[in-house]
Amino acid sequence: MLAAALEAEVEAFVQQFKGLVDRNGHQQIVRNGYLPGREIQTGIGAVEVKAPRIKDKRKTAGEKIHFNSQILPPYLRRTKSMEELIPWHNLKGLSTGDFSEALSALVGKDAPGLSASTVSRLKESWQDDLNRWQKRSLADKEYVYFWVDGVHFGARMEDEKQCILVVLGATADGRKELVGMADGYRESEQSWYELLVDLRKRGLENAPKLAVGDGALGFWKALPKVFGKTRKQRCTVHKTVNVLDKLPKSAQGKAKQQLQEIWMAETKEDAEKVFDYFVEAYGAKYPKAAQCLEKDQEDLLTFFDFPTEHWIHIRTTNPIESTFATVRLRTAKTRGCLTRETMLTMVFKLSCSAQKRWRRLNVPELLADVIMGVNFVNGVKMKKEAA
Repeated sequence: MLAAALEAEVEAFVQQFKGLVDRNGHQQIVRNGYLPGREIQTGIGAVEVKAPRIKDKRKTAGEKIHFNSQILPPYLRRTKSMEELIPWHNLKGLSTGDFSEALSALVGKDAPGLSASTVSRLKESWQDDLNRWQKRSLADKEYVYFWVDGVHFGARMEDEKQCILVVLGATADGRKELVGMADGYRESEQSWYELLVDLRKRGLENAPKLAVGDGALGFWKALPKVFGKTRKQRCTVHKTVNVLDKLPKSAQGKAKQQLQEIWMAETKEDAEKVFDYFVEAYGAKYPKAAQCLEKDQEDLLTFFDFPTEHWIHIRTTNPIESTFATVRLRTAKTRGCLTRETMLTMVFKLSCSAQKRWRRLNVPELLADVIMGVNFVNGVKMKKEAA
Protein backbone atom coordinates (compact mmCIF):
# COMPACT_ATOMS: atom_id res chain seq x y z
CA MET A 1 0.00 0.00 0.00
CA LEU A 2 2.85 2.34 0.85
CA ALA A 3 4.60 1.51 -2.42
CA ALA A 4 1.41 2.17 -4.38
CA ALA A 5 1.01 5.54 -2.67
CA LEU A 6 4.60 6.49 -3.52
CA GLU A 7 4.13 5.52 -7.15
CA ALA A 8 0.95 7.56 -7.36
CA GLU A 9 2.63 10.54 -5.73
CA VAL A 10 5.61 10.65 -8.07
CA GLU A 11 3.38 10.12 -11.10
CA ALA A 12 1.24 13.08 -10.03
CA PHE A 13 4.40 15.17 -9.57
CA VAL A 14 5.69 14.32 -13.04
CA GLN A 15 2.32 15.14 -14.58
CA GLN A 16 2.55 18.67 -13.17
CA PHE A 17 5.44 19.33 -15.54
CA LYS A 18 4.31 17.40 -18.60
CA GLY A 19 4.22 20.65 -20.56
CA LEU A 20 7.91 21.26 -19.90
CA VAL A 21 9.54 19.84 -23.04
CA ASP A 22 12.63 20.49 -25.13
CA ARG A 23 12.68 21.61 -28.77
CA ASN A 24 12.14 18.02 -29.88
CA GLY A 25 9.05 17.60 -27.69
CA HIS A 26 10.76 15.37 -25.14
CA GLN A 27 9.57 15.76 -21.56
CA GLN A 28 12.23 17.23 -19.30
CA ILE A 29 10.94 16.03 -15.91
CA VAL A 30 10.95 12.22 -15.98
CA ARG A 31 11.09 9.18 -13.70
CA ASN A 32 14.61 8.10 -12.77
CA GLY A 33 14.53 4.85 -10.84
CA TYR A 34 14.56 4.67 -7.06
CA LEU A 35 16.57 5.80 -4.07
CA PRO A 36 18.25 3.09 -2.00
CA GLY A 37 15.78 1.05 0.06
CA ARG A 38 15.22 1.75 3.74
CA GLU A 39 13.24 0.14 6.52
CA ILE A 40 10.03 1.72 7.82
CA GLN A 41 8.29 0.58 10.99
CA THR A 42 4.58 0.11 10.28
CA GLY A 43 1.56 -1.31 12.04
CA ILE A 44 2.33 -4.72 10.51
CA GLY A 45 6.06 -4.68 11.29
CA ALA A 46 9.17 -3.55 9.47
CA VAL A 47 8.71 -2.93 5.74
CA GLU A 48 11.49 -2.16 3.28
CA VAL A 49 10.54 0.53 0.78
CA LYS A 50 12.24 2.37 -2.05
CA ALA A 51 11.27 5.95 -2.76
CA PRO A 52 10.95 6.84 -6.47
CA ARG A 53 13.01 9.70 -7.80
CA ILE A 54 12.81 12.04 -10.79
CA LYS A 55 15.33 13.62 -13.11
CA ASP A 56 15.39 17.11 -14.52
CA LYS A 57 17.14 16.74 -17.90
CA ARG A 58 17.65 20.45 -18.44
CA LYS A 59 21.22 21.72 -18.55
CA THR A 60 20.82 24.95 -16.58
CA ALA A 61 21.54 24.25 -12.93
CA GLY A 62 19.58 27.21 -11.56
CA GLU A 63 16.32 25.91 -12.97
CA LYS A 64 16.63 22.36 -11.68
CA ILE A 65 13.47 20.88 -10.16
CA HIS A 66 13.81 18.47 -7.24
CA PHE A 67 11.28 15.95 -5.96
CA ASN A 68 10.89 15.26 -2.25
CA SER A 69 8.25 12.75 -1.27
CA GLN A 70 5.76 14.09 1.24
CA ILE A 71 4.54 10.57 1.99
CA LEU A 72 8.02 9.22 2.68
CA PRO A 73 10.25 12.16 3.67
CA PRO A 74 13.92 11.42 4.41
CA TYR A 75 13.41 11.57 8.17
CA LEU A 76 10.43 9.18 8.31
CA ARG A 77 11.14 5.87 10.00
CA ARG A 78 7.71 5.02 11.41
CA THR A 79 4.18 5.26 9.99
CA LYS A 80 0.67 4.18 10.89
CA SER A 81 -1.32 1.81 8.72
CA MET A 82 -2.67 3.41 5.55
CA GLU A 83 -4.54 0.27 4.65
CA GLU A 84 -7.45 1.11 6.95
CA LEU A 85 -7.13 4.87 7.39
CA ILE A 86 -7.84 5.75 3.77
CA PRO A 87 -10.97 3.60 3.23
CA TRP A 88 -12.34 4.57 6.64
CA HIS A 89 -11.92 8.28 6.01
CA ASN A 90 -13.47 7.91 2.59
CA LEU A 91 -16.49 6.03 3.91
CA LYS A 92 -16.93 8.63 6.65
CA GLY A 93 -17.59 11.18 3.94
CA LEU A 94 -14.29 12.96 3.44
CA SER A 95 -13.93 14.30 -0.07
CA THR A 96 -10.78 13.47 -1.98
CA GLY A 97 -9.49 16.99 -1.38
CA ASP A 98 -9.77 16.56 2.41
CA PHE A 99 -7.36 13.64 2.59
CA SER A 100 -4.16 15.67 2.85
CA GLU A 101 -5.26 17.12 6.16
CA ALA A 102 -7.10 14.04 7.44
CA LEU A 103 -4.16 11.72 6.83
CA SER A 104 -1.44 13.98 8.16
CA ALA A 105 -1.19 11.46 11.00
CA LEU A 106 0.69 9.24 8.58
CA VAL A 107 3.75 11.44 8.39
CA GLY A 108 3.12 14.29 10.82
CA LYS A 109 1.40 17.64 10.51
CA ASP A 110 4.34 19.22 8.68
CA ALA A 111 4.17 16.67 5.83
CA PRO A 112 0.87 16.92 3.90
CA GLY A 113 1.50 13.53 2.35
CA LEU A 114 -1.40 12.26 0.28
CA SER A 115 -2.64 14.94 -2.09
CA ALA A 116 -6.05 14.79 -3.76
CA SER A 117 -4.52 13.54 -7.01
CA THR A 118 -2.51 10.87 -5.18
CA VAL A 119 -5.59 9.60 -3.37
CA SER A 120 -7.55 9.54 -6.62
CA ARG A 121 -4.87 7.37 -8.19
CA LEU A 122 -4.87 5.08 -5.15
CA LYS A 123 -8.63 4.65 -5.36
CA GLU A 124 -8.30 3.75 -9.03
CA SER A 125 -5.72 1.11 -8.14
CA TRP A 126 -8.12 -0.29 -5.51
CA GLN A 127 -10.81 -0.59 -8.14
CA ASP A 128 -8.34 -2.58 -10.23
CA ASP A 129 -7.61 -4.77 -7.19
CA LEU A 130 -11.32 -5.45 -6.75
CA ASN A 131 -11.78 -6.28 -10.44
CA ARG A 132 -8.88 -8.74 -10.37
CA TRP A 133 -10.17 -10.32 -7.15
CA GLN A 134 -13.65 -10.76 -8.59
CA LYS A 135 -12.16 -12.55 -11.63
CA ARG A 136 -9.61 -14.72 -9.81
CA SER A 137 -9.64 -18.46 -10.37
CA LEU A 138 -11.18 -20.63 -7.65
CA ALA A 139 -10.19 -23.92 -9.27
CA ASP A 140 -7.78 -24.81 -6.45
CA LYS A 141 -10.16 -23.81 -3.67
CA GLU A 142 -12.40 -25.90 -1.45
CA TYR A 143 -14.60 -24.40 1.24
CA VAL A 144 -16.16 -26.58 3.91
CA TYR A 145 -18.52 -23.97 5.33
CA PHE A 146 -20.12 -20.84 3.88
CA TRP A 147 -21.42 -17.88 5.85
CA VAL A 148 -23.65 -15.59 3.81
CA ASP A 149 -25.44 -12.33 4.43
CA GLY A 150 -26.82 -9.30 2.71
CA VAL A 151 -25.18 -6.33 4.44
CA HIS A 152 -26.98 -3.00 4.52
CA PHE A 153 -25.04 0.16 5.38
CA GLY A 154 -25.95 3.54 6.78
CA ALA A 155 -24.52 5.29 3.75
CA ARG A 156 -26.94 6.21 1.00
CA MET A 157 -26.34 4.41 -2.28
CA GLU A 158 -27.53 5.23 -5.78
CA ASP A 159 -30.36 2.78 -5.31
CA GLU A 160 -31.58 2.56 -1.72
CA LYS A 161 -32.79 -0.99 -2.34
CA GLN A 162 -29.23 -2.19 -2.96
CA CYS A 163 -27.11 -4.03 -0.41
CA ILE A 164 -23.76 -5.83 -0.44
CA LEU A 165 -24.01 -9.62 -0.76
CA VAL A 166 -21.16 -11.28 1.12
CA VAL A 167 -19.89 -14.87 1.14
CA LEU A 168 -17.23 -15.98 3.63
CA GLY A 169 -15.76 -19.46 3.51
CA ALA A 170 -13.85 -21.83 5.80
CA THR A 171 -10.98 -23.54 4.01
CA ALA A 172 -9.90 -27.12 4.63
CA ASP A 173 -7.27 -25.92 7.11
CA GLY A 174 -9.81 -23.89 9.10
CA ARG A 175 -8.99 -20.42 7.85
CA LYS A 176 -11.72 -17.97 6.96
CA GLU A 177 -11.61 -16.18 3.62
CA LEU A 178 -13.68 -13.61 1.80
CA VAL A 179 -15.00 -15.71 -1.09
CA GLY A 180 -17.43 -13.50 -2.95
CA MET A 181 -18.95 -10.04 -2.80
CA ALA A 182 -21.38 -8.20 -5.05
CA ASP A 183 -24.06 -5.56 -4.89
CA GLY A 184 -27.53 -7.05 -4.88
CA TYR A 185 -31.10 -5.89 -5.17
CA ARG A 186 -32.91 -6.49 -1.87
CA GLU A 187 -31.10 -9.82 -1.42
CA SER A 188 -33.21 -11.23 -4.24
CA GLU A 189 -32.98 -14.80 -5.48
CA GLN A 190 -31.62 -13.60 -8.81
CA SER A 191 -28.86 -11.53 -7.19
CA TRP A 192 -27.73 -14.47 -5.03
CA TYR A 193 -28.01 -16.87 -7.95
CA GLU A 194 -25.74 -14.69 -10.10
CA LEU A 195 -23.12 -14.49 -7.34
CA LEU A 196 -23.13 -18.26 -6.68
CA VAL A 197 -23.03 -19.11 -10.40
CA ASP A 198 -20.07 -16.78 -10.81
CA LEU A 199 -18.18 -18.65 -8.05
CA ARG A 200 -18.86 -21.97 -9.77
CA LYS A 201 -17.86 -20.66 -13.21
CA ARG A 202 -14.52 -19.58 -11.81
CA GLY A 203 -13.73 -23.11 -10.72
CA LEU A 204 -15.44 -23.71 -7.39
CA GLU A 205 -16.76 -27.14 -8.28
CA ASN A 206 -16.91 -28.72 -4.80
CA ALA A 207 -20.02 -27.56 -2.98
CA PRO A 208 -19.56 -26.45 0.64
CA LYS A 209 -20.89 -28.94 3.16
CA LEU A 210 -22.89 -26.33 5.04
CA ALA A 211 -24.16 -22.80 4.41
CA VAL A 212 -25.06 -20.55 7.33
CA GLY A 213 -27.36 -17.58 6.82
CA ASP A 214 -30.34 -15.65 8.08
CA GLY A 215 -33.88 -15.83 6.76
CA ALA A 216 -33.28 -14.06 3.44
CA LEU A 217 -35.38 -16.28 1.18
CA GLY A 218 -33.47 -15.21 -1.92
CA PHE A 219 -30.31 -17.07 -0.92
CA TRP A 220 -32.08 -20.26 0.17
CA LYS A 221 -33.96 -20.41 -3.13
CA ALA A 222 -30.80 -19.84 -5.17
CA LEU A 223 -28.53 -22.25 -3.23
CA PRO A 224 -29.97 -25.62 -4.43
CA LYS A 225 -29.86 -24.41 -8.04
CA VAL A 226 -26.08 -24.04 -7.85
CA PHE A 227 -24.87 -26.18 -4.94
CA GLY A 228 -27.57 -28.79 -4.52
CA LYS A 229 -25.74 -30.91 -1.92
CA THR A 230 -25.01 -28.09 0.51
CA ARG A 231 -26.92 -28.37 3.77
CA LYS A 232 -28.64 -25.42 5.42
CA GLN A 233 -28.13 -23.88 8.85
CA ARG A 234 -30.31 -20.95 9.80
CA CYS A 235 -28.62 -18.36 12.00
CA THR A 236 -29.88 -18.89 15.57
CA VAL A 237 -29.23 -15.28 16.55
CA HIS A 238 -31.38 -13.91 13.72
CA LYS A 239 -34.09 -16.44 14.51
CA THR A 240 -34.07 -15.46 18.19
CA VAL A 241 -34.54 -11.81 17.26
CA ASN A 242 -37.34 -12.66 14.82
CA VAL A 243 -39.25 -14.73 17.38
CA LEU A 244 -38.87 -12.19 20.19
CA ASP A 245 -40.05 -9.46 17.87
CA LYS A 246 -43.45 -11.21 17.78
CA LEU A 247 -43.78 -11.25 21.57
CA PRO A 248 -44.65 -8.45 24.02
CA LYS A 249 -41.69 -7.07 25.96
CA SER A 250 -43.02 -8.59 29.17
CA ALA A 251 -42.60 -12.09 27.71
CA GLN A 252 -39.33 -11.60 25.86
CA GLY A 253 -36.93 -12.20 28.77
CA LYS A 254 -38.18 -15.66 29.62
CA ALA A 255 -38.66 -16.61 25.95
CA LYS A 256 -35.10 -15.63 25.12
CA GLN A 257 -33.78 -17.86 27.87
CA GLN A 258 -35.80 -20.80 26.58
CA LEU A 259 -34.60 -20.24 23.02
CA GLN A 260 -31.03 -20.22 24.28
CA GLU A 261 -31.66 -23.61 25.90
CA ILE A 262 -32.47 -24.96 22.43
CA TRP A 263 -29.29 -23.68 20.80
CA MET A 264 -27.08 -24.71 23.74
CA ALA A 265 -28.51 -28.19 24.24
CA GLU A 266 -25.97 -31.02 24.37
CA THR A 267 -27.92 -33.27 22.00
CA LYS A 268 -30.41 -32.84 19.20
CA GLU A 269 -32.96 -34.83 21.18
CA ASP A 270 -32.70 -32.42 24.11
CA ALA A 271 -33.02 -29.47 21.75
CA GLU A 272 -36.14 -30.92 20.16
CA LYS A 273 -37.78 -31.38 23.58
CA VAL A 274 -37.26 -27.70 24.47
CA PHE A 275 -38.30 -26.77 20.94
CA ASP A 276 -41.60 -28.62 21.23
CA TYR A 277 -42.22 -27.16 24.69
CA PHE A 278 -41.71 -23.61 23.40
CA VAL A 279 -44.14 -24.11 20.49
CA GLU A 280 -46.75 -25.60 22.79
CA ALA A 281 -46.32 -23.01 25.55
CA TYR A 282 -46.50 -19.96 23.29
CA GLY A 283 -48.63 -21.32 20.44
CA ALA A 284 -52.06 -20.56 21.92
CA LYS A 285 -51.39 -16.99 23.07
CA TYR A 286 -48.68 -15.95 20.60
CA PRO A 287 -49.21 -18.08 17.48
CA LYS A 288 -47.05 -15.90 15.23
CA ALA A 289 -44.02 -16.35 17.49
CA ALA A 290 -44.54 -20.12 17.65
CA GLN A 291 -45.01 -20.40 13.89
CA CYS A 292 -41.90 -18.28 13.24
CA LEU A 293 -39.82 -20.78 15.19
CA GLU A 294 -41.53 -23.99 14.12
CA LYS A 295 -41.33 -23.45 10.36
CA ASP A 296 -37.50 -23.60 10.38
CA GLN A 297 -36.97 -26.33 12.97
CA GLU A 298 -34.98 -28.67 10.74
CA ASP A 299 -32.63 -25.99 9.40
CA LEU A 300 -32.08 -24.51 12.87
CA LEU A 301 -30.74 -27.79 14.27
CA THR A 302 -28.47 -28.90 11.41
CA PHE A 303 -25.36 -27.97 13.39
CA PHE A 304 -25.84 -31.07 15.58
CA ASP A 305 -24.68 -33.17 12.59
CA PHE A 306 -21.28 -31.47 12.56
CA PRO A 307 -18.33 -31.55 15.02
CA THR A 308 -19.11 -30.14 18.46
CA GLU A 309 -15.95 -28.04 18.27
CA HIS A 310 -17.40 -26.21 15.25
CA TRP A 311 -20.82 -25.44 16.71
CA ILE A 312 -19.71 -22.06 18.04
CA HIS A 313 -18.74 -21.11 14.48
CA ILE A 314 -21.66 -22.51 12.49
CA ARG A 315 -24.70 -21.72 14.64
CA THR A 316 -24.66 -18.08 13.59
CA THR A 317 -23.46 -15.67 10.91
CA ASN A 318 -21.27 -13.94 13.49
CA PRO A 319 -18.12 -14.12 11.29
CA ILE A 320 -19.84 -11.71 8.91
CA GLU A 321 -21.70 -9.69 11.53
CA SER A 322 -18.60 -8.95 13.60
CA THR A 323 -16.52 -8.07 10.57
CA PHE A 324 -19.01 -5.64 9.08
CA ALA A 325 -20.10 -4.05 12.34
CA THR A 326 -17.12 -1.71 12.09
CA VAL A 327 -17.80 -1.01 8.43
CA ARG A 328 -21.40 -0.10 9.26
CA LEU A 329 -20.16 2.40 11.85
CA ARG A 330 -17.83 3.92 9.30
CA THR A 331 -20.57 4.34 6.71
CA ALA A 332 -23.28 5.65 9.05
CA LYS A 333 -22.14 9.26 8.79
CA THR A 334 -21.12 9.29 5.14
CA ARG A 335 -22.10 12.51 3.43
CA GLY A 336 -23.77 12.41 0.05
CA CYS A 337 -24.71 9.40 -2.02
CA LEU A 338 -22.16 6.68 -2.80
CA THR A 339 -21.94 5.00 -6.18
CA ARG A 340 -21.99 1.20 -6.24
CA GLU A 341 -18.33 1.19 -7.35
CA THR A 342 -17.24 3.37 -4.44
CA MET A 343 -19.13 1.33 -1.86
CA LEU A 344 -17.94 -2.02 -3.21
CA THR A 345 -14.34 -0.85 -3.43
CA MET A 346 -14.19 0.61 0.05
CA VAL A 347 -15.95 -2.37 1.66
CA PHE A 348 -13.58 -4.70 -0.21
CA LYS A 349 -10.49 -2.92 1.12
CA LEU A 350 -11.80 -2.90 4.69
CA SER A 351 -12.73 -6.58 4.42
CA CYS A 352 -9.24 -7.49 3.19
CA SER A 353 -7.80 -5.68 6.18
CA ALA A 354 -10.19 -7.40 8.61
CA GLN A 355 -9.43 -10.82 7.09
CA LYS A 356 -5.92 -10.69 8.53
CA ARG A 357 -7.39 -10.78 12.03
CA TRP A 358 -9.94 -13.58 11.54
CA ARG A 359 -9.19 -16.53 13.78
CA ARG A 360 -9.15 -20.12 12.60
CA LEU A 361 -11.89 -22.59 13.43
CA ASN A 362 -11.47 -24.67 16.56
CA VAL A 363 -9.83 -28.05 15.97
CA PRO A 364 -9.43 -27.55 12.20
CA GLU A 365 -8.24 -31.15 11.83
CA LEU A 366 -11.89 -32.26 12.00
CA LEU A 367 -12.64 -30.49 8.73
CA ALA A 368 -10.98 -33.34 6.85
CA ASP A 369 -13.60 -35.68 8.30
CA VAL A 370 -16.39 -33.32 7.29
CA ILE A 371 -15.02 -33.20 3.73
CA MET A 372 -14.85 -37.00 3.61
CA GLY A 373 -18.48 -37.25 4.67
CA VAL A 374 -17.80 -38.84 8.06
CA ASN A 375 -20.99 -39.15 10.08
CA PHE A 376 -21.32 -36.98 13.20
CA VAL A 377 -24.15 -37.55 15.70
CA ASN A 378 -24.69 -34.80 18.25
CA GLY A 379 -21.27 -33.47 17.31
CA VAL A 380 -19.47 -36.77 17.97
CA LYS A 381 -17.66 -38.65 15.22
CA MET A 382 -19.18 -42.07 14.63
CA LYS A 383 -16.77 -44.96 14.23
CA LYS A 384 -17.26 -47.34 11.33
CA GLU A 385 -18.43 -50.77 12.40
CA ALA A 386 -16.17 -53.66 11.52
CA ALA A 387 -17.31 -55.65 8.51
